Amino acid sequence: MMRNERVVKWLNKAKPYLGVAFLQLSNVGSAIISKVALNQGMNPFTFTVYRNVISAGFFAPLALIFEWRTRPTMTISIFFKIILLGLIEPVLGNNLYYLGMRFATATFAVTMLNLVPAITFLLAWIFRLENVKIKRLHTQAKIVGTTSTIGGAMIMTLVKGPTIVLPWTKHSKNIVSYSAQHVVNQHTDYIKAALLLTACCCCIACSRIGQAIMLKSYPAALSLTALICMAGAVQSTIFTLILQRGNASIWSLHWDMRLFTYVYHGLLRSGTEYYISVIVMKVKGPVFVTSFNPLCMVIVAIVSSFVLSEKLYLGRVLGALVIVVGLGLVLWGKSKDQTSSDNNDHNHARITSTSNST
Repeated sequence: MMRNERVVKWLNKAKPYLGVAFLQLSNVGSAIISKVALNQGMNPFTFTVYRNVISAGFFAPLALIFEWRTRPTMTISIFFKIILLGLIEPVLGNNLYYLGMRFATATFAVTMLNLVPAITFLLAWIFRLENVKIKRLHTQAKIVGTTSTIGGAMIMTLVKGPTIVLPWTKHSKNIVSYSAQHVVNQHTDYIKAALLLTACCCCIACSRIGQAIMLKSYPAALSLTALICMAGAVQSTIFTLILQRGNASIWSLHWDMRLFTYVYHGLLRSGTEYYISVIVMKVKGPVFVTSFNPLCMVIVAIVSSFVLSEKLYLGRVLGALVIVVGLGLVLWGKSKDQTSSDNNDHNHARITSTSNST
């Protein structure tokens, strides 16, 4: 009996880590699949529309079935907050990310997303969602780590350095079988990509903070996920119709990589990502959810060198290492916060128990 209780206790503690690990593995597939689809001519604006439509269509019935009793009453304030959340990440964040990826490699795009934890930490500090005590060592570690993350991103953007030749890329050809005439955009502009991706990171960070605040007044995770995706689908459709008016061909669907990309992102990225993020945020907060991006970066760098024959450069590897060290400091600081919080809860419970016994 005791053994079963320990296993259950361990699983409960491991759930947030398993959740964010799943998010990062889905990010790996997202980066590779999206880059291939963009190279084959996928329009990032219609991509945003279709992925949100698919996600809303999948999660709305689940929300109706499982949360019809527990769903909070919709108010005007909650409605406008959901509309805002649907605009920030599903529309602006996604479009900025895939526009940025068009001007860079998949590895560069994913590495730039390591700015998200730093920006999220700063916003969480401003909105008092993060425990910050300047005189404490773990808080100083989080601040230094945040600064290092931003510095690493700047190194990646501005410093190229010599090419790192890997054994499998020395004489490699693209394993992904599409001919040169199918590759629509191979123009690289890392400055432009960095600006677009930094703006994307700001949108994602704002979305995470908004979700954390929203959970206090609307704790129904499935319903919140479905509503955000619905809001994103409607707004991205309007956005695309305005920007791409007269270009009806971008809405066509075919049995190709682009359709697979729509479905993959609709089910795993737009929907499941928001849902898991909300669940983990209830336990660990918004900074924890965004702190595991280096895991995705390392895997994407390796897989992209195989699948897309992307080259690695010394300057970008050094920048990535600085980002990893910075995020390590942030995670260490977060773990100390958790330990301190657990000790305070334990002491409070002991004091309460003592006072009740007397």
